[in-house]
Amino acid sequence: MPKFNYYQVGSLILALIFIAVVILLVGGSPLKVVTSMGSGAFGTADQFARVIATLAPLLLCASGLLFTFTAGLYNLGIEGQIVLGAIASLIPIRLFENLLPAPLVILLAIAAGALGGMLWGLLAGFLKVYGRIDEIFAGVGLNFVADGLSLYLIFGPWKKPGVASMSGTEQFGEAIWLPTFGQTEASPVALAIALAILIITLIVMRGTYFGLQLKAVGHNLRASYVLGIPSIRQLLSAFVICGGFAGLAGALQVLAVFHRLIPSISSNLGFLALLIAMLAGSNAWLLLPIAFFFSALNIGSLQLPLSLDLESSLSGVIQGILVLFTLLGRGLSEMNKASISSRS
Repeated sequence: MPKFNYYQVGSLILALIFIAVVILLVGGSPLKVVTSMGSGAFGTADQFARVIATLAPLLLCASGLLFTFTAGLYNLGIEGQIVLGAIASLIPIRLFENLLPAPLVILLAIAAGALGGMLWGLLAGFLKVYGRIDEIFAGVGLNFVADGLSLYLIFGPWKKPGVASMSGTEQFGEAIWLPTFGQTEASPVALAIALAILIITLIVMRGTYFGLQLKAVGHNLRASYVLGIPSIRQLLSAFVICGGFAGLAGALQVLAVFHRLIPSISSNLGFLALLIAMLAGSNAWLLLPIAFFFSALNIGSLQLPLSLDLESSLSGVIQGILVLFTLLGRGLSEMNKASISSRS
């Protein structure tokens, strides 16, 4: 495993100092904020279960983003891919809920969710490769389209009988809900799927020819093409894989957490996964601890308004500061390596 250098350690220390200053400026105590957020994330079994429930989709999305980042792509359309996965997962549920055995319907819903995300990711890839549209703009645009489609279904064809509501569509039967730990939102099935995808990502990125080709494409697209690597196919594959994992996360949000389609079902988990993937860089083994930390931070922040009269959005500030300083440290480290290389 790679060792952290002085720049990365220094950037982390500066980030913690900066976070402490921000907390003091908003009238809080850094120690009390940490204690309150820790209590909010791990104080009860239900709170810890929420951390685990958030961890599963975060791992799925961050694992997918590692493929696109490695290929040199910034897949900001991952939010829309989560939404399309959620929408697609509901199609077999609505069609076969009362016709097929519940386990089979669940499998069909999971497969449909992954397929929906893959197709939405492939669309972003086509816009990038053949439409010459930057993947950032294409992704953001497709996010709006996905959200619009979700709202159309909730207030239109899939609305609750007699009334359309922001609470979402009608809940499907409990037989199709994924099993959870007790009465919590955390599903062992969802967690197992996320961990399996993470292991597959580790193996593919570190031990396969496909992973090596992705790295070559990400380092230099033109040079990789000249060397005979099917660059276009690799770019599209990265979009499809990332979209499939995100769609799977959307399906699990439907099957394990909400049991229906709701507005903003992605809960901004795709954007949070972007921060996680940026922090992990090319180190897939870091995805799990970073995702767990961010999941705990996300859930723990809900305690801040209750115990300290501080906005829960403070966790977003903390997350942003950590990412900013980590990237700064990584950039300084790369500059230092380049300087040493040029002198030698």
